[in-house]
Amino acid sequence: MAVVRGGVLEVEHAVGTTDGAAPWTSDTLVMTFSVAKPFAALAFLDAVAEGHLQLDQTVASVWPAFARAGKQHTTMRHLLSHQAGLPVFPEAALEIEYGDREALVELLARATPVHPPGAGVAEHALTYGHLLDEVVRRTTGEPLSDRFARIARAGGWDLHLAVGEHDLSRVATVVDLDGTWASGYLGDARWGPALGRPRGMLEPEVLNSDRFRGTPFPAVSLHATARSLAFFYDDMIRDGGRVADRLGHDLWRAYVEPAVTGHDLVLNRHVTWTLGLQISDEGGLELGMGGAGGCSAWADPTAGYGAAYLTRQLGGHDRAELVWDAITSLRGPT
Repeated sequence: MAVVRGGVLEVEHAVGTTDGAAPWTSDTLVMTFSVAKPFAALAFLDAVAEGHLQLDQTVASVWPAFARAGKQHTTMRHLLSHQAGLPVFPEAALEIEYGDREALVELLARATPVHPPGAGVAEHALTYGHLLDEVVRRTTGEPLSDRFARIARAGGWDLHLAVGEHDLSRVATVVDLDGTWASGYLGDARWGPALGRPRGMLEPEVLNSDRFRGTPFPAVSLHATARSLAFFYDDMIRDGGRVADRLGHDLWRAYVEPAVTGHDLVLNRHVTWTLGLQISDEGGLELGMGGAGGCSAWADPTAGYGAAYLTRQLGGHDRAELVWDAITSLRGPT
């Protein structure tokens, strides 16, 4: 875990092992699940900042096949804020390999939304990255993961939507210690479809493969260090920081300020989304994102810090919540 405030690394702890033997270090990368989503959104907004597309432009204007099944009025803003009504891949995705991007994207083009675009909120658990990626490819000619890699290099952040061959040795293996983590999701009426299509996204043997680590699946495939996540979030909340300068003031505000509030049909709770981040005001304002395995990264704009907790032990968010509680109890004045 790490905490950065005002560009200064104030706290960093690394304990345990990456594989049962090798020690975890500050340079260890680990797969973080939905912690990836704000970074997929950042790459998309970067394309908006460069003038390739506009937030209120319809998706169908650049992806004509997407207009099917009542999606003709879906906008880029709907995609970014989980309002497009496509929280799950269609059931046919069970017969498609996770790496077959083109087939999965075609399923999304044909899919019927669970609510009219803009009329509801439902976290796009696995679909988020494919939707954003297809638009970025069609408008810029570049995969979203490649654009994000350039952004991360420019920012000095050790963050990867696809892990390069030279970094594979730094990646920790994820482990389901009691063997019930995946089945708990798959047996749930909401999470089973959201995380189980296509197959493999909850299987450690898949997630620990070099093939998966090198395959962009932008909704969940972020491999990160806690230090870089904390530095990113500390920067992200600052008007004049690298993120704000890159996006421009208006897009930066859209990235960090509320876009929609409502009962999320997948999370089954009241949620506020920005164009890429989740906002919580329980016990203090927090912008960030957690992942299904238990990792989490966030910023507290009031206290002025960014923080991250990463783990290879697949489980719930109880551990990250303990870290957050400890930080908020000690943060002191800004």
